[in-house]
Amino acid sequence: MPLAALTSATDFSAQLFTPSTMSLELSREIKEMMVEELMLKVPADEIADDTPLFGPEGLGLDSVDALQLVVALEKKYGLKLPDGIAARGILQSVATIMAEIHARRVVPEV
Repeated sequence: MPLAALTSATDFSAQLFTPSTMSLELSREIKEMMVEELMLKVPADEIADDTPLFGPEGLGLDSVDALQLVVALEKKYGLKLPDGIAARGILQSVATIMAEIHARRVVPEV
């Protein structure tokens, strides 16, 4: 195979897995996990990344939902939340969860 063909295939592959496409995929995965694990009545594609997870102005999750979400995030991404204060900061929205996963460079289990 010519080197030029390998280079263009590599370039194409790199374009498919840019940070923005990886973030879109992570966002979709987190939302789908939340809908499934928390039995939300809101479809995943209707949840914005910045929608608050708790409170009446957002998804309205409660403390039981928070516990289920913590367990699901640990199981899928290995994301361990050390205490309630850290959890409050991280579990504000899909965007804050994504930021923590990116910050820790946690890789999902296959």
